[in-house]
Amino acid sequence: MNGTVRELLRRIGLAVFVSAVLGFFALPLLWLAFAPFDANPGISASLPEFTLHNFRVLLDNPYALASLRNSVLLAAGTAALVVTTASLAAYALSRVRVPGRDLLLYVLLLLSSIITGTAAMVPVFLLAFNLHLIDSRLGVILVLTGGLLPAAIFLLKDFTDATPTSYEEAARVFGASPLQVLRHVVLPVIRPGLATVAVWTVAQVWGDFLMPFLLLRNPDKAPASVIMYTFYTEGGQPDLPLISTFSLLYSLPVVLMYLFVSRRYGFRFHGGIKR
Repeated sequence: MNGTVRELLRRIGLAVFVSAVLGFFALPLLWLAFAPFDANPGISASLPEFTLHNFRVLLDNPYALASLRNSVLLAAGTAALVVTTASLAAYALSRVRVPGRDLLLYVLLLLSSIITGTAAMVPVFLLAFNLHLIDSRLGVILVLTGGLLPAAIFLLKDFTDATPTSYEEAARVFGASPLQVLRHVVLPVIRPGLATVAVWTVAQVWGDFLMPFLLLRNPDKAPASVIMYTFYTEGGQPDLPLISTFSLLYSLPVVLMYLFVSRRYGFRFHGGIKR
């Protein structure tokens, strides 16, 4: 009897603990869902006094929607460059026997983790200034690509290593060049890996604040992560209606992208070869 009571109390305690943790993480999401439709949003989650006025105010802001477009351009450009260069480098590192290749890859990955954007802020700015890339979207894309490439190469190399070389040898027998082998044989097999790297890159760039803030001077080129920090009233207080509405629109593309990739690939992030 005592054991049954103890087990019941343990389950109740576990349920209460899990509910508290879920509530802790769910409250900000509830605020994000309800505050844009509230006529007077506050810092607490509550049932809204329904209105669409906040969205009309956001549309009147000259930089809000343009910043979302800039974020899409930066994220798409960086993702395309990272996926392209990382797939080429991962294929080369996987198939070409270079002395110390694994050590080199781990060193690059370690340095990219240790030397953060804040630590590299001054040299990155000086490099972009000397290359005339200040206030250029291309400069931001190149800087972000350089920071994300080591981890992307590391991820794609694992996918490439799992691809049997017999398919590539068969393609070479029929006269395929190395690029044709990569394009028509390897890349279709490692598509889940490419999707993983693309989603990860877009998520990283979408939320990045420091590099666009550092390198872009024209507010017409600033992404959403930078423009959001300008939503304050004349008295210096955060404009909660504008911030909450913009935050909702800002989060939707990443959520939709995750749902699309999850529906397309699920959690089966592995190669397409059955063994």
